[in-house]
Amino acid sequence: MFTGADSFHRHRHRHRHRHRHRHRHRPVDPKAPQALVVGAGLGGLAAAMRLGARGYRVTVLDRLDTPGGRGSAIHQGGHRFDLGPTIVTVPQVFRDLWAACGRRFDDDVDLRPLDPFYEIRWPDGSRFRVGPDAGAMRQEVARLSPGDLAGYTRFLRDSEERYRIGFENLGRRPMHRLADLIRVLPTFARLRADRSVYGHAARCVRDERLRMALSFHPLFIGGDPCHVTSIYALVNHLESAFGVHYAMGGVARIAEAMANVVTGQGGVIRQRAEVDEIKVAGGRARGVRLTGGEEVPADIVISNADAGHTYDHLLRGLVRRRWTTPRLRRTRWSMSLFVWYFGTRGTRGKWRDVGHHTILNGPRYRGLLRDIFIKGHLAEDMSLYVHRPSVTDPGVAPDGGDTFYALSPVPHLGHKSPVDWSDMAGRYKDRVLKVLERELLPGLSGHLAESLVFTPETFRDRYLSPHGAAFSIEPRILQSAWFRPHNISEEVQGLYLVGAGTHPGAGLPGVVGSAEILDQLVPDAQAAPSLPVAAE
Repeated sequence: MFTGADSFHRHRHRHRHRHRHRHRHRPVDPKAPQALVVGAGLGGLAAAMRLGARGYRVTVLDRLDTPGGRGSAIHQGGHRFDLGPTIVTVPQVFRDLWAACGRRFDDDVDLRPLDPFYEIRWPDGSRFRVGPDAGAMRQEVARLSPGDLAGYTRFLRDSEERYRIGFENLGRRPMHRLADLIRVLPTFARLRADRSVYGHAARCVRDERLRMALSFHPLFIGGDPCHVTSIYALVNHLESAFGVHYAMGGVARIAEAMANVVTGQGGVIRQRAEVDEIKVAGGRARGVRLTGGEEVPADIVISNADAGHTYDHLLRGLVRRRWTTPRLRRTRWSMSLFVWYFGTRGTRGKWRDVGHHTILNGPRYRGLLRDIFIKGHLAEDMSLYVHRPSVTDPGVAPDGGDTFYALSPVPHLGHKSPVDWSDMAGRYKDRVLKVLERELLPGLSGHLAESLVFTPETFRDRYLSPHGAAFSIEPRILQSAWFRPHNISEEVQGLYLVGAGTHPGAGLPGVVGSAEILDQLVPDAQAAPSLPVAAE
């Protein structure tokens, strides 16, 4: 039997061999079909890279001033604030993406493995360090809850099996036909996909702290651990099999490298170019219109905009069959985020026990999740994800200083009584500061140098995310795989979707993987005049 890592690489090798004739780099033919990519997020850039390698003329249109979308950065007062994802798991998805373009990822991006991956802390003072060494992890579990060691081992075994089904299999291929779903239903039943990640962890271990440590990972992709399918326990295996990495320069450096590949292929990236509508004629996407009125024709259109925004705004003039406005209103969206980015001076030698990633738990776990996802209530207590990249990447801050962000999951704006963040932002930041000074960074207020706050309203306005949801559609079982908006549009021929709101979902492996799935759906450039009809 192959290990998870071995089978992953064999699977990927077979996939590359099957399609390698499609990935040879060719000079851009001025008569080649035009592909328009809406949005320069990581999914859009990955799609542009793959289409450029396939011989398409590629243009990427993005409303921001720099590529990367949520994976971009803001520079302020000598600090670089990484706006979105901070870790890279399964770096092979990037290496395969670069290889499809005839290049080496490691020539363009300096990726560093982290050890530990992160440290989890609880209000009672207990800690749990998660890292790459399996023996050290067993010792951590035994120290925290010795009676749960056997259950922990069982959970990891189950996580690997779910990885093989959910990531290698379902996450690597299209899921736009009903038959694709029907084929996997027996496997879903056997793995109890109806059970939540938390529910599965609770069947394996008894200690509530350990249940949290094994089940919180769906929050990284916008899901409620108490309601997201247990298939997502696969993330635990992703970490243990492939490690957790940090890109020097942040994920924004990866986005910059992706943009360089696109332009090196002859593609064009236009920043500050906001798409207002996808133009449809004869049932086929024919291009886009920008907010300024300019129309840009295309043979195919790939939307990296949020799936909800794509259907409800960019196709607002179209009579839709599946992704109608009422259906999108009934959809469960991911939580949003309050993120406080701050820089400090004179702290490089302070807080030596605070590493690159710290998860700071509040007094409640399941109750807080209910407030965020079900009640839509902004609770008084909070849990924080604290990012301190300057311990790994000193150039992120001025000499002697540090750069941080503190992230708090909060309800999105679509609940019955949404928070008015224009009024609440300052007060909530003060509450975050108090928690940090009390639990993690004593004396912080005396060292603050720079500050920037993102609220759910920022996610709504900056990224055009419905309800300010930070991760698009929540990955519940009936909103995953075939149930998500498809990579090949159900509504319009010649329209494809990539990014967090489509299959396979949010997170770096997911959004980059959506472009790999796109690669299996879009015909070669020579065959573009005979594009396939929309999916079932």
